Amino acid sequence: MSRLLDANRDVLKAPHADLLRIRRADAKQGRKGMTAEQVVRAAIVKQMLGLSYDDLAFQIGDSLQLRGFCRLSSADAAPAKSTLQANIGAIRAETWEAMNKSLVKDARRRKVEDGRWMRTDTTVIESNIHHPLDSQLLWDGVRVLTRIMQRAHDDYGTTRSNFRRRAKRRSIAILNAGRMDRRIPLYRDLLKVTRKTVHAAETALEELSGSGGIVYATQLQYFLPLVKRVIDQTERRVLRGESVPAEEKLVSIFEPHTDIIRKDRRDTYFGHKVTLSTGRSGLVLDLVIEKGNPADSTLTIRSAKRHKKLFGVAPERVAFDGGFASKANLEGLKASGTSEVCFSKPVGLPIEDMTSTPRLRRILKRFRAGIEATVSFLKRSFGLSRCTWKGLPHFRAYAWCSTVAHNLLTIARALLAHPARA
Repeated sequence: MSRLLDANRDVLKAPHADLLRIRRADAKQGRKGMTAEQVVRAAIVKQMLGLSYDDLAFQIGDSLQLRGFCRLSSADAAPAKSTLQANIGAIRAETWEAMNKSLVKDARRRKVEDGRWMRTDTTVIESNIHHPLDSQLLWDGVRVLTRIMQRAHDDYGTTRSNFRRRAKRRSIAILNAGRMDRRIPLYRDLLKVTRKTVHAAETALEELSGSGGIVYATQLQYFLPLVKRVIDQTERRVLRGESVPAEEKLVSIFEPHTDIIRKDRRDTYFGHKVTLSTGRSGLVLDLVIEKGNPADSTLTIRSAKRHKKLFGVAPERVAFDGGFASKANLEGLKASGTSEVCFSKPVGLPIEDMTSTPRLRRILKRFRAGIEATVSFLKRSFGLSRCTWKGLPHFRAYAWCSTVAHNLLTIARALLAHPARA
């Protein structure tokens, strides 16, 4: 893996530019910062070993092998967890995506992956939130606004309110009420104290605008609209009995970008739908974090186009799950230059129109099933089951960082199995 990174030195230019955004170029005091190469290598170690920043700082300081991989001198002190978090978090998702493209092209040059075969599937990466309940969301809003107002009051003497104990008791009582008729009065009281907290926070915000407390004012400006949305959706759902559409629901005031994903009409997930494409080598060739929960059938042609943009030619053979199937998608794939197409469930499409022989269809069906193993490997070993980074930009960066770490390991294993390709 280290030699692969050394062979792709150009990929470090973009991370270097990202790091310059958080550093002063003219700074001459303080400890020497990490280089772009050190940051990228530390991020790969973090995702591959499933470490927190605290554990990552300890492991790098404790292991000479990890120090060597991260290009850190054994004589220097290991970077602190805050330094690692600030530097790794500064690398954008677009930068990780560009690095992945460079690795895939290098794998093609080494004949690890030729890009002739493609299989695509979707999965869900969960956000780092608790299960969304209206009572819990209202309690979150009260405690966060109260905390900000208390700190602003201590520094600037602004208005404050404190209904945390009452809100917490009502939230717990709602969970234990059992029947809905018992919950309604509790919800009304919880909504009442939440509105009072919002009103006090709005007053504090007005007072902060003239006192210079820009940090607290910014925090209140961010959380107030979210808490108001929670109040509105709770009133609609609980008090009026309305069915709030999934795209209008807010499931977390800390990760408001989170989508509600209903999968197979059974399980409900809170995070983002992700479209993955892999080849015969097991490399993740492409990854797209979707907005909302689009139907799989709308993603088929786009996946083939992105593959063609990456390799310069359309894939010769493609395999999809049954949800991607439609007559228009089959015709579009054939028109783009793909000769063999396999949907695991034909959904009324003639099998002879998809593949030239039944034997080839069986081969492609087995090939498609292999992407399930890749998805499982990414989730189990590279943290792709749940994103622990905050905010949508960091959510995307987290997914691509895990992908780069996975592909590095996959290419390294292929080269060890076939030393002539190295």
